[in-house]
Amino acid sequence: MQYLLRRQIIVTLFLFGCISAFAQREINLPNHELKPYYFGITLSGNTAYFQMDHHSKFLQDDSVANVSSISKGGFGLGLLGTLRLIDHLEARTNPQLIFATRGINYYINQPLTGDPNWQQKNIESIYISLPLQLKFSSDRIDNFRVYMLGGGKFEYDLASNSQARRAEDLVKLNKSALGYEFGLGFHFYFPTFIFSPEIKFSNSFNSVHSRDKNLIYSNVIDRMQARMLVFSIHLEG
Repeated sequence: MQYLLRRQIIVTLFLFGCISAFAQREINLPNHELKPYYFGITLSGNTAYFQMDHHSKFLQDDSVANVSSISKGGFGLGLLGTLRLIDHLEARTNPQLIFATRGINYYINQPLTGDPNWQQKNIESIYISLPLQLKFSSDRIDNFRVYMLGGGKFEYDLASNSQARRAEDLVKLNKSALGYEFGLGFHFYFPTFIFSPEIKFSNSFNSVHSRDKNLIYSNVIDRMQARMLVFSIHLEG
């Protein structure tokens, strides 16, 4: 998924050069910066992983020799609302439904009969994400503009107590989490809409791990922060 994400970014940047050369023929949406507010839709791809801290149980128990997180891919769909505050500064919300998967690799010294020493557990999440961001934009150059953003978010995991997760003895996650995010994006102005690619990084403030001392896959882990790299395409009006 990471290779596909990198390839998407390279292809998109190449297209941007062609788009900007075309868009500079005339000024599109010349009064858009005067709008008090505007809306849009979002399509995103993500790669997600955990930042983990081992519990003291990890050093005391020799059944698990190693545990580490690996990144997995996902996608999201959402809406976009932007409110103009002053020149170059806007408030933005981008509620999304996000599908994310994170992997955890375990090296088990004494696996159950027939199980391999290396075991991978995939943790699937379906988030309702509610961010609130501040967005700082550069001066507009013809039909092109750069912006930076940062803010906080609240996320609720609809799959936190799913039957599949309980049945497979997977690591349990808290239902809700607070986090922060920051990123960089570009506006390309077309005659009837704005095409806005964006890349951002997000991280949870608190641990999302609901530790189960009776579960071998959970009791060796203390804190887990949910991290995500997101590439988004916004279509704004």
